[in-house]
Amino acid sequence: MMHHSFLLEATLIVIILIGMWFSITNFSSIKRIIIGRPMRTKELHAKHNKLFWLIALPILSADLYSSVAYGPESGMTELFSVGSSAQWFILPITIATVILLVILILSYIMGVNAYPNGGGAYAIAKDNFKRPWPALIASSSILVDYILTVAVSISAGIQAVASAYPIIAPYKTVLAILCVILLVIINLRGVAESAAIFAWPTFLFMASMMLVILTGFIDEFRHGFVQNTTPSFGTFPREVTVLLLLKAFSSACSALTGIETISNAVPIFREPQQKSAIKTYLMLGAVTAITLLGYSYHLYVKGIKVDPHNTMLSQLAGQYFGHGIVYQIIIWSTFIVLVLAANSTFTGFSQLSAIVARDGYLPRALRNRGDRLGYSNGIILLAGIASLLIEVFHAQTNALIPLYAIGVFLSFTVAQVGLCLRWGRVKGSLWKVKFGINLAGAIITALVAIIFAVTKFVDGAWIVLIILPLIIVVSISIRRHYDLVASQLRIETKKDFPQPHRILTIVFVSGVHRVVANTLSFAKSIDTDVTAIYIGFDDESIEKMRQKWEEWGSPCKLVTLRSEFRSLMGPIARYIKTLEEIEGKPDHIHVVMPQFIPKKWWHNLLHNQSALLIRAWLLFNKDVIITTVPYHLRK
Repeated sequence: MMHHSFLLEATLIVIILIGMWFSITNFSSIKRIIIGRPMRTKELHAKHNKLFWLIALPILSADLYSSVAYGPESGMTELFSVGSSAQWFILPITIATVILLVILILSYIMGVNAYPNGGGAYAIAKDNFKRPWPALIASSSILVDYILTVAVSISAGIQAVASAYPIIAPYKTVLAILCVILLVIINLRGVAESAAIFAWPTFLFMASMMLVILTGFIDEFRHGFVQNTTPSFGTFPREVTVLLLLKAFSSACSALTGIETISNAVPIFREPQQKSAIKTYLMLGAVTAITLLGYSYHLYVKGIKVDPHNTMLSQLAGQYFGHGIVYQIIIWSTFIVLVLAANSTFTGFSQLSAIVARDGYLPRALRNRGDRLGYSNGIILLAGIASLLIEVFHAQTNALIPLYAIGVFLSFTVAQVGLCLRWGRVKGSLWKVKFGINLAGAIITALVAIIFAVTKFVDGAWIVLIILPLIIVVSISIRRHYDLVASQLRIETKKDFPQPHRILTIVFVSGVHRVVANTLSFAKSIDTDVTAIYIGFDDESIEKMRQKWEEWGSPCKLVTLRSEFRSLMGPIARYIKTLEEIEGKPDHIHVVMPQFIPKKWWHNLLHNQSALLIRAWLLFNKDVIITTVPYHLRK
């Protein structure tokens, strides 16, 4: 099994490398087949590229709603060692989770009203804190959350399928990474495309969960709400401590991740955008609360226990429906919606990273739109890091969750505190009620984040506690760099007015052939003071070059340099230094590089590409102007 798994992973790596090569060589025809036709910028605001709120519900809420498949189980996993006497705690833990869900939904609705341009916790923090670091804490936390959501959701989906089909268990990592690649392709095609593909499977999962809940109540009406399998209620085993219960509650709160996705993606809704986002939030809150309460209640009545090899949802569905067609639909819809949960974060991550990049705290490339008007660089970055996490943690959900929830609840806390500051500043109608809701939310979410940081520290939470400050430091450094660049590039109107300069043009030649003739023709067209430079490794080659040059008619001055150690860079560096030190030196040295381009891409492997090496070295080591003159081979 291990041997086959290794072969699959090696094959997957080869596929990824081939894909990267296609991207680098810009095979536009293949790209168009996979991603679709390029779209005009004006199509960005077209109605067909915006989402109706009911369609946005499954797309943007898949992250939150799919968490019901593993949230309650994550909480009960913490109590697994206590035994069946602690199983009843699933009810109060779920009720507390739903209360926090309501608080967060109300908070983010208020955030959408106050900040309709998207950005969620980042926009709230940026507006309400005087210093930038709270906003960077929020953005860094959410971006890390999005990355982990992809890793956790896809891992959980594969794990759900592996519960029904144990034969695929050895290949979970490979299958998870393949799912990530599929999501990248779909998201590069655009939000509207992913909506058309993914809306109905999410509705199917919602319907499946409602069917499980309804079937559970029918079963309980027939066999009683307290059955032989129902654990005793209200017992407090000695092993259960307040810290253990808080740990279980914080793990169960992983079911609340993804709430911020809608607030980050307000701009992709159809007008009126704020109302559409709020409708989506209300519907999402209602459906998620009903599902969490009903699902957890039936898990309690049936006495379903945590099994590392069989998810609690799989066990419950198996008891109600056996392993027939309905069970298969539930399992596969669970898998699909968990993959879709990862899909929703592609939209959220790319939107938020573009907003933060626009403020100068992330590389500007993240705000560039691709052919289909999506933020393609953000999509690819998210997929790459998530795939790395899946590989490192072997697609194990419980191993990833300790990393997952700290950032989520840290960003929740920043958003709640930011809104408290806003209500204290702007007041407005019912501001005291709003302040109270956000204050309660801030306290609870901060408590959950602290519990996770303390109790999951050894299990991997320390990684996030190191990564988040590191991302913040890097973000501040990026902004400082952009500010320094802007100050250096800023011109003074009269002082920096363009003036003519004396330029010396030098052309590196490797012999007398058409590529050199083409390059010298170009150089002499823009400058009369042209010098050709030839570097030889011995006296014989240098003398041979001089003879050929004279036979050709000496089109310009030829300078020959000898390299005793067969290095090109050394003689070039010494010659340029000599030019810079001579009396009456030129204002600029213009280096013209000949470069022949083979007709077929693999022909590049057959040539040493010395022009590329020289150009790269000059670019980073000398203050010269470099021009490349291509010569395309026809065969």
